Amino acid sequence: MAHQRFPDGTEAAGGYARAVKAGPMVFVAGTTSLNAAGEVQGADAYEQTRLTYEKIGAALTKAGAKWSDVTRITAYLTDMDQADGFSRAHVERFPGTEVPAAALIGIPALLKPGLLIEIEATAVIEGESW
Repeated sequence: MAHQRFPDGTEAAGGYARAVKAGPMVFVAGTTSLNAAGEVQGADAYEQTRLTYEKIGAALTKAGAKWSDVTRITAYLTDMDQADGFSRAHVERFPGTEVPAAALIGIPALLKPGLLIEIEATAVIEGESW
């Protein structure tokens, strides 16, 4: 099966693509609020989650998917005291009843000091088949 890769230019040093499409499925790699210069954006989990979801949305669009195609979110948080901030931004991104399966996992650290959240997404594009 052929895979399409959708890099965004920030992942070259790590040897991965921001998103990979296989059949109707789109897998978005772990994404953070780092900007193009590698600087942490957002002072708390709410703001970092909101900014991270913007980057994930761009990756989904490049791969031909939309937010309503997202079936799973996995989020890694370094400070579980900020879980409410993640949850608030998550509910804003996925209002209503058609929400993806989700996991929030507490971890000790991410790539750079100051990063609080990293998020992966999986989507299945409606109407596409293998």
